[in-house]
Amino acid sequence: MRNRLRVVFLVSAALASSATILQAQARAAASRLGDLQIGGGFTLADSDYDRPRFIGAAVYIDFDPDRRWGIELALHQVHTTSNAKYTSDLYERTYEVGGRYLLRRYGRLVPYAKGMVGRGVFNYPLVYVTPTKLTAEANEAYNLLAGGGGGDYRLTRHVHLRAEYEYQQWFRFPPHGLSPQMITFGAAYHFAGELSR
Repeated sequence: MRNRLRVVFLVSAALASSATILQAQARAAASRLGDLQIGGGFTLADSDYDRPRFIGAAVYIDFDPDRRWGIELALHQVHTTSNAKYTSDLYERTYEVGGRYLLRRYGRLVPYAKGMVGRGVFNYPLVYVTPTKLTAEANEAYNLLAGGGGGDYRLTRHVHLRAEYEYQQWFRFPPHGLSPQMITFGAAYHFAGELSR
C-alpha cells in the first residue's frame, strides 16, 4: 500500500511540474519580447542660435523590453520661423539613440525620463553677398548629448499620445556650443506586448 501511495505521489508531482514547465514554454513562445511603439509629432524649439522660435517635426521609435527600462531612437528636424530672407534655410536636424526609464504608472499615464547621445546637423543661414546673390555658408555636424522627460498617455490599446521636453547640448559648435530646448507633442502606434497587460 505504501509503495502504491509513493508511486501515485511521484507520478502526480511529475505531472504537475511538467504541466507548469509546458505552460511556461507555451506562453513564452506566444508572447512578445516587449512593447514597441512608432510615432511622430510636432516640435517647438528654442534654438539658442536665432531669436525666433523654431518649429518642425519629430519621429521616434521606442522598444521597452522591461516595465521600467526602454530604448529610444529619435529624429528631430526644426527650422526657423523668421520671415527674413537670409534665414530661410536655417535648420537643425538631430539623430539620437538612448535609454529611457519608465516611472510608476498612473492609470493610463506613463511618465518617463531619458538620456540620449547623437549627432546634430546645423544648416547655417544664407549669407548676403550682393543685392542679387545669396550664398549658403556651411552645413555642419556636431556630437550631442540630450536629456529630458515626458509622458505617454494610452488613449487606446494601440494609440499612445505623447508630450515631451528635451534639452540638448551640442559640442564644438562655435563659439561656445549650442543648447537647444524642445517640446514635442505627438502620437504613436503601439504594438502591444506582454508588458501592456
